[in-house]
Amino acid sequence: MDDVTERFGYRLKRAAAALRGAMDKALREHDLTVPQYACLELLDQQPGLSNADLARGTFVTRQSMNVVLRGLQADGLITRPATTDHGRALPASLTDAGRERLDRARAAVYAIDQRLTEAVPASRRAQFLADLDRMADAVSPG
Repeated sequence: MDDVTERFGYRLKRAAAALRGAMDKALREHDLTVPQYACLELLDQQPGLSNADLARGTFVTRQSMNVVLRGLQADGLITRPATTDHGRALPASLTDAGRERLDRARAAVYAIDQRLTEAVPASRRAQFLADLDRMADAVSPG
């Protein structure tokens, strides 16, 4: 039997777990979780996203994102209308406090991302990113 630690899936999971651990630690100092931070990042780039859009963009279920959004709203970091004129989606937006928290946390997260980037030789980065995309596509449904 093959050594599982030499398989691509194992190595990807190991890297993902290391990234998640580093992000958890860094974001704890900003009183945020990784899903909360990811949600704030997406809302900064695309204000008005729905719960479903945010769930897809942060790789969590809609139910989990609903919990994340309620927590961010309770902390005054986002706003969502109580009702909407268009369907059931309640578009979310950052508050000033949310933008300030995001800005502080972003520096810590980007420093982690920079460490990841520097771990791959500059001459191989574009190919490595393309390889990761192909791997994701190879196992994605439909």
